[in-house]
Amino acid sequence: MDKIKQKLSLLPYKPGCYLMKNKNGVVIYVGKAKKLKNRVSSYFRGTHTGKTAKLVSEIDDFEYVVVGSETESLILEINLIKKYDPKYNILLRDDKSYPYIELTNDNYPRLLVVRNVNRKKSNRNRMFGPYPNATAAKEVVNLLNRVYPLRKCSTLEKKPCLYYHIGECLGYCANNVDKSVIKNMENEIIRFLKGDHSCITKKITDEMLKESSLMHYEKAKELKEMLDYINVTLTKQKVEIQDSIDRDVFGFYEEKGYLSIVVFFIRGGKIVERYSNFLPIVDSIDEELTRFIAKFYNKNILLPKEILVPSIVNQSLLEDYLKVSVKNPIKGVKKKIIDMACNNASVILKEQFELIIRDENRTTVANMELQNMLKLDILNRIELFDNSHLFGSYSVSGMVVFKDGKPNKNEYRKYKIKVDTNDEYGMMREVIYRRYFRVLKDNLERPDLIIVDGGVGQIHVAREVLSSLNMNIPVVGLAKNDKHSTDALLAFDPIVELKVDKKSNLFYYLERMQDEVHNFTINYHKQIRSKGSLESVLDNVEGIGSVRKKELLKKYKSLSKIKSTSVEELSSLIPKNVAQELLDFLNTEEL
Repeated sequence: MDKIKQKLSLLPYKPGCYLMKNKNGVVIYVGKAKKLKNRVSSYFRGTHTGKTAKLVSEIDDFEYVVVGSETESLILEINLIKKYDPKYNILLRDDKSYPYIELTNDNYPRLLVVRNVNRKKSNRNRMFGPYPNATAAKEVVNLLNRVYPLRKCSTLEKKPCLYYHIGECLGYCANNVDKSVIKNMENEIIRFLKGDHSCITKKITDEMLKESSLMHYEKAKELKEMLDYINVTLTKQKVEIQDSIDRDVFGFYEEKGYLSIVVFFIRGGKIVERYSNFLPIVDSIDEELTRFIAKFYNKNILLPKEILVPSIVNQSLLEDYLKVSVKNPIKGVKKKIIDMACNNASVILKEQFELIIRDENRTTVANMELQNMLKLDILNRIELFDNSHLFGSYSVSGMVVFKDGKPNKNEYRKYKIKVDTNDEYGMMREVIYRRYFRVLKDNLERPDLIIVDGGVGQIHVAREVLSSLNMNIPVVGLAKNDKHSTDALLAFDPIVELKVDKKSNLFYYLERMQDEVHNFTINYHKQIRSKGSLESVLDNVEGIGSVRKKELLKKYKSLSKIKSTSVEELSSLIPKNVAQELLDFLNTEEL
């Protein structure tokens, strides 16, 4: 704290970004400030609650970067968050992109659902969305393709395809289609995608009545279902703004340390889609909202002509950053729409709050219980190991990573074991050495805890390897009862057994982690047995040398193909007794 106080006294009253670090030097939070001294000092004054209190408890040091303006600080903040992926900048880990419907600008246009939108190259007049629901986007495209005979193929074929014969394409590859026909279809499709459904509704209604008069009742029913889809699903709430400007409207609601945010996408005077999100509050609400909106448009989302935001948001800062019109109206129709978005945010948060708390108990609270039980100063990252083999063959290990109570699947790792596969301790020794030698060599993030799915012997082996690498990382094991169910932790030195209440959040947390690493390792084991292990199988069957192995590999490409053949057929390549032994080996376990 003395070190922090000294650094606080040197902070300038200038705009910039600050990086909070834990005792391991890991960046755990990045923020921006109009005045660095005021903002950073606020973390170390008074009392805090929720996520902010948790953040402050882990701060061991901080750095800061002074910039020339608040806009520069927002740009730098987003770049630093991308670089460090801090644990408390939870929202900005969401890199989900949203689909758009594109009417291509070709001689013979197509309708496509696209995600990776290039703002500079995309023709905004032929790009419609975003659609937070990808299924809805695909259904709209399918509907339009059934009504309008657009080109379906990516490249023109030499002769008409099935779509031409069922009336859903004009056969552009073989016929000279009048450009006025194509232009008329384009205009009607664009009107529809901008929210004017009258043209296509009339077209479908006329077709439905025609088919019905001809007693084609199945076709008429299909058209009726299409009409119902448009009327019920696509005709969204009409807003009172009497223009066709594309707008996004942001609303929020805050309660009990959580922030709920709702975005309305208004296109053609209608709310065509709604997006919602909620997050624990770490920073001030205005900073959280500003960061959310800035990052929201980094997700391949085309900027609208106008953005409406609540008055708490820094309008001018967002306008400078996004380069579009940002308004925070205080009265009138636009203010009513913002209020409507805020009301939606309130309803969503209250509906989801119980689920949020339950998820917190399963993850954050359970992780804290484990940290307290093991008397650890910090517990953000856990790495778990499990081994798997079949009769000493195909031995593998798996490692899964839990960060802040949740699995981080991008960091899972698989290992093929090279040592004597009948040696359980040797397997553990190899995988621990390979993992943490790599951590040292590449300066990777170190875990705060290692969990091995084994007993005292496995723990001792792991600790010996870490000691040889001069790494001081706690290692614990999972103790199982006579029903092979985990009911205790093996920890400390000398090792003691710590009982875990089977009704506690911690028990379910440990069980979830154990299931995750076990399933991950078993799935990998099945993979190498089923597709990549043919050569290693042949190596383990007596009587099959390099020549015979080469012939078998050339004729049979997988284990399943060998398994499905007969002894007689295999006997054409290898002796009958060796063929029988090979098939017996393959049938010892379902591959």
